[in-house]
Amino acid sequence: MSKQKNSSVIKFLYQFVAPHKTTFFVSVFLAILLAGLSAARPMVAQLAIDKYVLKADFYHITLMCGLLLLLLFAETISRYFFMYLTNALGQQVIMELRNIIFKTSLSFRLQFFDKTPVGTVVARTITDVETINDVFSEGIIAVFADLISIIAVITVMIYKSWQLTLVTLTVFPLLLVATYYFKEAVNKSYQAERTQISNLYAFIQEHLSGMSIIQMFASEQREFNKFRRINHNLKKANIASIWAYSVFFPVVELISAIATALVVFWVCLHLYNKTASPGLMVAFIMYINLLFRPLRAVADKFNTLQRGVIAGERLKNLLEDNQSITDKGKIDNKKTNGEVEFKNVSFEYIENNPVLKNVSFEIKSGKSLAIVGATGSGKTTITQLLARFYEHQSGEILIDNSPIEQYKLSCLRRNIGVVLQDVFLFSGSIFENITLYNKDISLAEVRAAAQLIGIDDFIMQLPDGYAQQVMERGTTLSLGQRQLISFLRAIVYNPSILILDEATSSIESETEKLVQQAIPKLLQNRTSIVIAHRLSTIEKADKILVLDKGQVVEIGTHQELLAHKGFYYNLLNTTLAKKNEEEQNVTA
Repeated sequence: MSKQKNSSVIKFLYQFVAPHKTTFFVSVFLAILLAGLSAARPMVAQLAIDKYVLKADFYHITLMCGLLLLLLFAETISRYFFMYLTNALGQQVIMELRNIIFKTSLSFRLQFFDKTPVGTVVARTITDVETINDVFSEGIIAVFADLISIIAVITVMIYKSWQLTLVTLTVFPLLLVATYYFKEAVNKSYQAERTQISNLYAFIQEHLSGMSIIQMFASEQREFNKFRRINHNLKKANIASIWAYSVFFPVVELISAIATALVVFWVCLHLYNKTASPGLMVAFIMYINLLFRPLRAVADKFNTLQRGVIAGERLKNLLEDNQSITDKGKIDNKKTNGEVEFKNVSFEYIENNPVLKNVSFEIKSGKSLAIVGATGSGKTTITQLLARFYEHQSGEILIDNSPIEQYKLSCLRRNIGVVLQDVFLFSGSIFENITLYNKDISLAEVRAAAQLIGIDDFIMQLPDGYAQQVMERGTTLSLGQRQLISFLRAIVYNPSILILDEATSSIESETEKLVQQAIPKLLQNRTSIVIAHRLSTIEKADKILVLDKGQVVEIGTHQELLAHKGFYYNLLNTTLAKKNEEEQNVTA
């Protein structure tokens, strides 16, 4: 990664550290203090051996031992606070990062989720953020502490004996070469590991969500084989990292042992002319341990930093990739009349592959529009553009004669209720799924709305009524029951525009009557857009918009379009013929 990118990512991460400057600088102070304390111990040991141990001066030996214990105690306390503060700083940063990532993802365009596996986003939010924690607990400050310790130890070594220091440092080129290859190997394996973890998250999330399909088509073994391959690739990436560590650390120990041998040899040569002493030898052996431990750790922590920079770049790109919908509208807290107009609207999900082409229509306040057309003609896309889940490329979409971009997103979507064919329910109670944790909506209001559309009795018949717990995605409820809850969810928010997108399909017969009774009450005094295949739903609409390959081919009332005997007439006859054929097959 280039220095420019490294600098950019560090600046990105620093903004989360800035509010905790006190913790950061106290940690830095403790790092300097630890360096001084660790470098002082060998000096005390040398003094004790050369001045008191060889003379058997037990009084001063006791004092020196007490001083060493005091230094060790001070170092232990300082290291405790150092580790606590750096880890606490890391946890604070990743908590704020997680909050920002999730908050930002709530405003992402749906197009982002169309192209990005959910598992990949989960990996960014969890594992990449945890890696950022390592940057603070084991990275930046820890590397700084180790570097300060190395500088302090080498400075004292030179002060004590520059000749012996040079002898000790002759093995450094070997250490530098070993460190370089270790860093490169670990960095390469880490990137492979991150890729495989993202793949694993995406695979597990997708397959757990689609478990019913896997089991329905007896694909368990095939899917397990796929998982095993991904898992094997992740293991290979981790093994590569383990191999690098298993080679590097013994090599460092070997180099450290060579340095120790050189110190002993040099001191033994100079003992006779009294240019060296036993205390100096012991001190330098301690210095070697103090020197090589942080040097070994720095090599590892530089990789932690590199991993953190890579993870930070992923998170930075996720947050700065302009995936959010622009929300600069000025109209807020307004209850709209619900008048909708599309003016020459064109849209494409994929460049140069238009889904809608110059679509124009108008819905007066309180009126209903049914949209019909073949699969892929753009029916659902119209409703998604109206709610600004996607941004149209050209033309204008207006509500109450104001472009939808002039509305705050929260205001726009408060005025639009949506009931989809595929109802999504969250883990929680039925009441919580209806209100979506909106504390402004009371149970009394929910029950009044349920009674209005005739489904209060159905909910109260459940063992716990409105407190009935719903499992993830509502799997403990039938399709019809989920659909009724989605109707109630739409009505309690009292939108001025209501969208029913295939909301009456896939419903079992026992709840179909409830749904059919609820729809007229839902649509009353509201502008409504209905996408449906049921003739009874379509023919009651004030207007019917007929789409073909993203273009408006006809618009009018049911009777007008039948009299015209055009596209709608043929579509309706084809649908009725298929229905009759299916009924005859069932009878047979």
